[in-house]
Amino acid sequence: MSAPNRRALLIVLDSVGCGGAADAGLYGDVGADTLGHIAQSCAQGRGDRAGLRSGPLRLPNLDALGLGAAMLASSGIAPPELGAGAPKGQWGFGVETSKGKDTPSGHWEIAGSPVDFAWGYFPRTIPAFPADLTRALIVEAKLPGILADRHADGIGVIEAFGEEHLRTGKPIAYTSADSVLQIAAHEEAFGLERLYETCRIARRLCDPLKIGRVIARPFLGAKAGEFQRTARRKDFAMPPPAGNIFERAEAAGREVVSIGKIGDIFAHRHTGRETKGKSNADHVAMIVEALRLAPPGALIVANLVDFDTEYGHRRDVAGYAACLEQFDAAWPGIAAAMRPGDFCVITADHGNDPTWTGFDHTREHVPILGVGPGIAARALGRRSMADIGATLADWLALEAPAQGASWSP
Repeated sequence: MSAPNRRALLIVLDSVGCGGAADAGLYGDVGADTLGHIAQSCAQGRGDRAGLRSGPLRLPNLDALGLGAAMLASSGIAPPELGAGAPKGQWGFGVETSKGKDTPSGHWEIAGSPVDFAWGYFPRTIPAFPADLTRALIVEAKLPGILADRHADGIGVIEAFGEEHLRTGKPIAYTSADSVLQIAAHEEAFGLERLYETCRIARRLCDPLKIGRVIARPFLGAKAGEFQRTARRKDFAMPPPAGNIFERAEAAGREVVSIGKIGDIFAHRHTGRETKGKSNADHVAMIVEALRLAPPGALIVANLVDFDTEYGHRRDVAGYAACLEQFDAAWPGIAAAMRPGDFCVITADHGNDPTWTGFDHTREHVPILGVGPGIAARALGRRSMADIGATLADWLALEAPAQGASWSP
């Protein structure tokens, strides 16, 4: 089939790493293995939760594509209940070269333009933010002050400071091991648009520090125990390096569909038609709809974030396992929507091992699964994460991204 009649789909399972990173020690993550440890926990009964799930990790559809084989190749450890049959898809694992283990680093590298500079990070001190940055934010955003000003878990920090936020009007500002400044505020009492504007100011102030993202974290509720983050999160990212697959597709006049937080991650540069829902289920439905409507030559890219935000950071093994099983059950619907000439890559951007200490991402390899009508099954071995963008560009007959080598599916 000629390249103009082809379409490409990229699905990023946010944080679904598969262990084995040789440089994990630089990040304090030696031995971290998101998928492997979830599979082991489930096999040992530590992934059970009444009313949610029980027993071994069941991913028959992803495993048939080669997920278990990719996990074994990455970590050298055979995952329980996975990897028994011969893979029907293209399978391997990706290695990140960018410094960091955060969302922009992983996505930018997947798209073929790895980070070519060192991110800025905030220290593990209280306060965590430079005094000049805090003063400027308070003055320019007309704030009575800020709360927290530390490394923190996003749920715990709202529980700890939410009531004081409602009393004082001071937003909750916190960070993590990622290059990020997060600002949480009550949607109604503080105001959603005011929160977004505060984050826009913070984004500009963080640019000289090379902070990857400023994230607005709106929430609702009247008191501790009732606070809930809402779906109106908004990311304000640094612009990605030049030469990624989005830029190549736009330059060629192709339709681009970005699902989930893809637009935020790429600072809305060349990301085409953006759609965002509240959950993985919403985004899977959007993937199926995009496959129904997108014309030949289209690039569809989706991020499924629930693995990371709802379960990885919260160190919830059972919830993470159930989320994986839900996507596995949804995969046949996506596959059925694919046409001849479609090629899909399923991968991840980093790890977030729910059995690990702390609440931060983990430095890991990522699985790479390639599938489509008429695509021959084969082992891909160890690949650069940038090879994903290069391969999708090759499939669509686009100019090659800045980095990466196509495996010519």
